Amino acid sequence: MAAATSLGGRKCRGGGVQRGGVMRRLIGGLTCGLALLFTASVVNAVAQHPSWAYGFVDPPPAAGPAAAPAAPAAAAAAAPDTTVHRIPGSTRSFTRAQAGDAYGPADWFPEEHPNPVPPIVANGRRDAAINACGLCHYVGGRGRQENAGVAGLPYEYFVQTMLDFKNDKRKSADPRKANTNRMILFAKAMTMEEIEASARYFSAIAWKPNWIRVVETRMVPKTRPQNGVFVLLPGNETEPLGMRIVEGPEDVERFELRDPHSGFVAYAPVGSLKAGETLVKTGGGGKTVQCGICHGATLEGSGPVPGLAGRDPSYVVRQLYDMQVGTRHGTWSALMKPVVEKLTAEDLVAIGAYLASVKPSGT
Repeated sequence: MAAATSLGGRKCRGGGVQRGGVMRRLIGGLTCGLALLFTASVVNAVAQHPSWAYGFVDPPPAAGPAAAPAAPAAAAAAAPDTTVHRIPGSTRSFTRAQAGDAYGPADWFPEEHPNPVPPIVANGRRDAAINACGLCHYVGGRGRQENAGVAGLPYEYFVQTMLDFKNDKRKSADPRKANTNRMILFAKAMTMEEIEASARYFSAIAWKPNWIRVVETRMVPKTRPQNGVFVLLPGNETEPLGMRIVEGPEDVERFELRDPHSGFVAYAPVGSLKAGETLVKTGGGGKTVQCGICHGATLEGSGPVPGLAGRDPSYVVRQLYDMQVGTRHGTWSALMKPVVEKLTAEDLVAIGAYLASVKPSGT
């Protein structure tokens, strides 16, 4: 069946119009053709949604009323796991429950960050259902694949980011990204004093990247998504990588214990590092803007502008895509519009992979 697009009450079928007159037909055909091209571009943009960056295999469902979630099946209460765990390099020990306590998570390396730790970072605020910042981002601010590394972010940038969350100017392009939705609720419940205290604390911690191992390849181990990250399936089966980055923890056990010294591996398409370097350093012949203009010559930040060197590739791609589609539109986001508007899915992959591989000066 020929495609039909409505334009001002007229129907376009196969690029023509049902009107007399050669000139009118030509103009109408051109208009309908542009409409069909626009429609195709919108569909293409949806198809290019980088689901992998948000921790999913498939793109989000089409916009519409969300189906009510099925009631979870009742599960038998498991006996408490009282096993005490240790990790390399730390003198401390925690059970798994203690390590993941939402209101007092494990702080494996207290000597690696300023002390005392602000209460909102160490314990959150139970009366307002605000989890400790250190639960997801770690007490030292290193963050993980499914969230953000916050150590070393400029104070002004950190505060503005929290205000953007608080004022509904920053959300995820994928509505399934549950931790972003929780972050919005946390920001709305936090006081300015708590926002400023966490900003002072994390901005005082030096960013220590290079815990992400970028591997260019065509085939990758089979994985499954688990709470925003990809974990290896048993066995040694592989699958084609395609145009995506498959990222996951190097050691799942240490990851689940929230070990800030245990890193990630990111599998990227062959050639993506070189392509990303070209886009980041030169703008790719007008496709984008040189990142160093705002983020500093070494990509380590400049003033209130955050550093990009060594940042998690999944996080970087999420932010670029969120700005491209307009779900992130807070203060300063307008400056990024000309940077991201022409980027393709392939470009996002290349930029994310390259930035994750960059070693900041002095490391």
